[in-house]
Amino acid sequence: MAMKYIIILGDGMADEPIKELEGKTPLEFAVTPAMDYLAKKSEIGLCHTIPAGMAPGSDTANLSVLGYNPRQYYTGRSPLEALSIGVDMKPTDIALRCNIVTVSDDGLFYDEKTIIDHSSGEITTEDAGILLDAVRKELENETYKFYTGTSYRHLTIWDKGKAAELTPPHDILGKVIKAYLPKDTYLNDMMRKSYDILNNHPLNVERARKGLNKANSIWFWGAGTRPSLTSFEEKFHKKGAMISAVDLLKGIAVGAEMKVVNVEGADGTLHTNYIGKAMAGIKELLENNYDFVYIHIEAPDEMGHQGSIPNKIKAIEYLDEKVIKVVKEQMDLSKVPYRMLIMPDHPTPIRCRTHTSDPVPFMLYDNTKELNNSWNYNETEAKASNNTVNNGYEIINKLFEL
Repeated sequence: MAMKYIIILGDGMADEPIKELEGKTPLEFAVTPAMDYLAKKSEIGLCHTIPAGMAPGSDTANLSVLGYNPRQYYTGRSPLEALSIGVDMKPTDIALRCNIVTVSDDGLFYDEKTIIDHSSGEITTEDAGILLDAVRKELENETYKFYTGTSYRHLTIWDKGKAAELTPPHDILGKVIKAYLPKDTYLNDMMRKSYDILNNHPLNVERARKGLNKANSIWFWGAGTRPSLTSFEEKFHKKGAMISAVDLLKGIAVGAEMKVVNVEGADGTLHTNYIGKAMAGIKELLENNYDFVYIHIEAPDEMGHQGSIPNKIKAIEYLDEKVIKVVKEQMDLSKVPYRMLIMPDHPTPIRCRTHTSDPVPFMLYDNTKELNNSWNYNETEAKASNNTVNNGYEIINKLFEL
């Protein structure tokens, strides 16, 4: 029987030692019996997913893990999301991520406000769509078009635009926004006007009444041009499928001509449909005869951005119990040989609530060649292994034994 290949990606799962956790990381502290079991039978190591000098985004990091050198293939985050949403960019278009964020109510002027929440309390796609419609009605024109994405993550296409330098909102949580506003006058003006449109919108008045964060401003970032990725099957001679709730990952898959699998209830939050995603991966491998699946779980990253220690631990434990355990059990029942790589794309430490470029721990399991060692799967022991992949885009070669 042909070997099957699996990557289970815990977005932002890696972290730093935390005093409240007795000096352990969330990955070390979490109760993870499935990962603990696999670690004793797997290769453990560290992987540098972010090329030196590049920003530590989920875009560059996941391109690396999928085998695409970001220095060669990366043209910006938003163009990848445009592929997922189905926007056909012209060569002269610039795509911008258009987050719906929470800024503070204090300050007489917009630029005196602070970013409170980059995700507006993980707002639902339905509510965000209503608010984006209000923005679209007032601000859209022939030059700037707005497209609804998922939750707080949306898209603006700028006709004949320029790849402006813009700051991700999750990098400046709790900071006054003045120094981080776009230098481009029109982008700056649209963000200011969006606050006037959204802050007292009936939906936000109701959110405030319920104690939820208002989704009261758009925030532009992640500008880029139309991407061009080599087909995954052409590159690795394997049929691949992507299972993710996030437009960025779906967009990478569309660009790489992989199958995109949508799972009901998969929303990128702490309470996403973990088991549904695991079973969708199994279906692609065993029923639809795909060679490779990439199961992406966003929750650890979101909890890192929120700075929630207990919820980041919970996200890792859900990943262990409802994804890794389920995938292993189902694959073992099938009697099909498989290799499984488990890793984050980048750290999202609680300390800073944003991404860092530090290397991440990986664990590579082969059910036909189980190892016998004493490792546990965490940042500390991965470093102690002295087993390092310096170019993240080569980690997939380990999985495929290339």
